[in-house]
Amino acid sequence: MTVTPIDLFASFIRLDQGGQVRAERPVFDSAWDGWQVMTFHVETDADVHGDHWEMHPDAEEVVACLAGGIRLYFRPEESGDPGQGEAEVKVAAGAAVIVPRGRWHRIALDGPSDIMSVTMPRGSRLEPRAEA
Repeated sequence: MTVTPIDLFASFIRLDQGGQVRAERPVFDSAWDGWQVMTFHVETDADVHGDHWEMHPDAEEVVACLAGGIRLYFRPEESGDPGQGEAEVKVAAGAAVIVPRGRWHRIALDGPSDIMSVTMPRGSRLEPRAEA
């Protein structure tokens, strides 16, 4: 077996249930039944589908800011106060947030940034923001 470096910005890393790890072309597959590590260089909110909410029903997600700065927004929970607005968490370079399983969230940028996320994409959903 030849061991070579992997360009994290050109590949997704997939960790399957049997313990195998492989690098693949960067395609988000909501049917994938394993963990996926995704790294992105992003310039605008459109690069992180900032006009949509995202949710992962089968696993938590780690969202890490490697360079730059991002803001993670959480949609108010249905069972909460109806007047409650979005919750904002600022994430600086070198920090990460754990997004709870099943929690709707979105990302906005403070400027060009490098982001890494780790989640199980199975069943993931996107929903347009009403105010976008």
